[in-house]
Amino acid sequence: MSTTSIPAPRTGYSRHKSTRSKFEMFAWLFMRVSGIILVVLIFGHLFVNLWSGEGVKQIDFGFVAGKWASPFWQIWDLLMLWLAMLHGTNGLRTVIIDYAEKPATRMSLQVILYIAATVIIVLGTLVIFTFDPCPANADPKLLASFCQAG
Repeated sequence: MSTTSIPAPRTGYSRHKSTRSKFEMFAWLFMRVSGIILVVLIFGHLFVNLWSGEGVKQIDFGFVAGKWASPFWQIWDLLMLWLAMLHGTNGLRTVIIDYAEKPATRMSLQVILYIAATVIIVLGTLVIFTFDPCPANADPKLLASFCQAG
């Protein structure tokens, strides 16, 4: 049985050098900064997609193709995807650390989380940058206006 010693009440505070890395501090800071940026990105996304124009009725293949024809919207959606996935992954990582009691369970859950986040980020990035706004043999009514032969 180990005993711990408690310092006398009037003993001054002495800081012990931390053996932990600063990763947790950076993860905490990332959550705050990414949360603020995500609020701006998401409300901008909602405004353009739902409140301006005809609302939800306007969202179809042609609408997305028109948006993603612009590098600005590709980068906007890419930032939204990456920040949302990293923000959510970091939050779930914290939940796993807090609630998974066994180290093997904690490690397994974190590996699954990191693999899933990586797959979604890679596939989402590929979709954004390889999306063809003017596919061959598509219904002309669904295509963006710039795809029409003129």
